[in-house]
Amino acid sequence: MTTVAVIDYGMGNLHSVAKAIEHASESLQTNTQVLVTHDHDRILAADHVVLPGVGAIRDCMGEINRLGVDKIVHQVIAAGTPFLGVCVGMQALLENSDENDGTECLGIFNGHVHSFASTFKEQSLTDLKIPHMGWNQVKQRIDHPMWHNISDCARFYFVHSYYTQPDDTQLIAATSEYGFEFCVGLARDNVFATQFHPEKSQHAGLQLYANFLSWNGKL
Repeated sequence: MTTVAVIDYGMGNLHSVAKAIEHASESLQTNTQVLVTHDHDRILAADHVVLPGVGAIRDCMGEINRLGVDKIVHQVIAAGTPFLGVCVGMQALLENSDENDGTECLGIFNGHVHSFASTFKEQSLTDLKIPHMGWNQVKQRIDHPMWHNISDCARFYFVHSYYTQPDDTQLIAATSEYGFEFCVGLARDNVFATQFHPEKSQHAGLQLYANFLSWNGKL
């Protein structure tokens, strides 16, 4: 049996993520147990780990730190366990975010999370709404097992007002455009992260979760 831990720190559409993973498991005809949990032992023992998230990054990081999830995330990644960050769960992997007047994050990836509002103001993009919400094409920037059977420029569903900018552009797994090109996917070793919501992205999203279940954390 494959065990997937969806980290529960009180923020995010946890059960939607869990249901999507269960559905993806059915399509693979695999025996998968999905645990929505913040229990450290269960997370460390899982075969795959997902860090979801929605809402304000300060609130998310506050609960992540309070529950000791920050340390667990570092341990899981160091152990080589396939790890997926989703939406704010991706943003939390950077060093810090401009949101809430500046918030320190997990520092898995060197780089920062910036606001669309500031960038739009700098570039005089006054006709675009914030948050960036709805379906958008995702351009695959690297060859990766997580893109298996997903066409380049497939459409995924987004809801966010901030975007990630890693220091090392070679870590960018995917980009989208909303006034300008920005990072929507990060990948390094056993870590993959998306700004979009696979659980809200119908066929392409379920395929990505199926790919995650099949992925051994290696390229």
